[in-house]
Amino acid sequence: MLGVHDITISFEGRPLLERVSLALDAGEIVALLGPSGSGKSTLLRIIAGLIVPEGGTVEIDGADCTHVPTHRRSVGMVFQDEQLFPHLSVGANVAFGLKMAGMAARERRRRSDDMLELVGLGGFGDRQVGRLSGGEAKRVALARSLAPTPKVLLLDEPLTGLDRELHDRLADEVAAILRATGTTAIWVTHDAAEAAAVADRIVRLGAGTSS
Repeated sequence: MLGVHDITISFEGRPLLERVSLALDAGEIVALLGPSGSGKSTLLRIIAGLIVPEGGTVEIDGADCTHVPTHRRSVGMVFQDEQLFPHLSVGANVAFGLKMAGMAARERRRRSDDMLELVGLGGFGDRQVGRLSGGEAKRVALARSLAPTPKVLLLDEPLTGLDRELHDRLADEVAAILRATGTTAIWVTHDAAEAAAVADRIVRLGAGTSS
């Protein structure tokens, strides 16, 4: 489903990623584990199309997407800080990508409600984002990313900022949701225990090289 081949990029003249390659089967969850500054988030942004690499290619479902715009890649992304729209309701946040894709309002509402049920937030559609707890906001971000049924989902340290008990519970629950939906996903983290809990496979990234 996803192939990353010989990706190379530098930062301020210094190599950050050097000929990094990675392959994921459909429905596989891979944890990308490494210290800060190892290029984990940069690799995710290259896969998403937010950064163009200096060398190498990105293939999604067999097609070369290296120079394809982000909105045409069928890639979803969950950020550390959720990046929810504060002026929109929870339901409108979840349906945002569907609206951009031209889905009819009634279908958007149905899909948004289904996604909120999936992440344990049934009935939250009309709630304002500012009334959400930290854990609820992260569930909404996940629902929004899953709503358009992306071919690949990228999660950049999605549980940052939660207390340990909630962190561990959400790690199990989010991983279960990804498996239940058959989502192909890369989960970036620096926490080895988190990586082991959520992933089918762990790939370590450090000092500009993949291992």
